[in-house]
Amino acid sequence: QVQLLESGGGSVQAGGSLRLSCVISGYRVSSNCVGWFRQAPGKEREGVARFNGGGSTDYADSVKGRFTASEDYDKNTVYLQMNSLKPEDTAMYYCAAVYCYTWNPRNNYWGQGTQVTVSS
Repeated sequence: QVQLLESGGGSVQAGGSLRLSCVISGYRVSSNCVGWFRQAPGKEREGVARFNGGGSTDYADSVKGRFTASEDYDKNTVYLQMNSLKPEDTAMYYCAAVYCYTWNPRNNYWGQGTQVTVSS
């Protein structure tokens, strides 16, 4: 059984920081790929950061230089450090198992999301 559990969201002012966590069971982070996504009201789901394996990580242009994704193999957990947050970062954030080098989910392996709200 694959389960993903996000945490760490909250409300911050512009310029603040948050660190999101995604604890995963039934799916090895060390040998598979995981992505972070977000969806704001009225907008399409957007890929934010993606682990491709072998230490390769991709980011959306909108978050480059501000967000950093990392992995802890021992804890089988992935993180998203978000700095210099902007109001446009406000969204529900999700982690999901993905096919490496793509934004395509595997077998609907999604977490339930954690809300990030950034005020101006």
